[in-house]
Amino acid sequence: MNNSIITEEQKKIARYAKALSHPIRIHILKVLSNQSCCYSGDLTEILPIAKSTLSQHLKELKNAGLIQGEIELPKIKYCLNKPNWEEAKNIFSNFFEK
Repeated sequence: MNNSIITEEQKKIARYAKALSHPIRIHILKVLSNQSCCYSGDLTEILPIAKSTLSQHLKELKNAGLIQGEIELPKIKYCLNKPNWEEAKNIFSNFFEK
């Protein structure tokens, strides 16, 4: 594929879309959007999935930049990455308007 035709915005859309491509990740983002932050242990109680599976979903969201994690031993606190969350909303909005 000729990478010169792929824009930075298209790369961002693809990165965010990949992170949003699983219903559990959508649910995690919904939970985080309704509160300031959440501990991974709290998410384990909310979601009917194994801790290791939750960890993988959180990793995908974090790698995409949609959430951020802060270690507060023995827990990890997760929050929306608000600047990137706003950017994703704007990018998708512009993409679907065209």
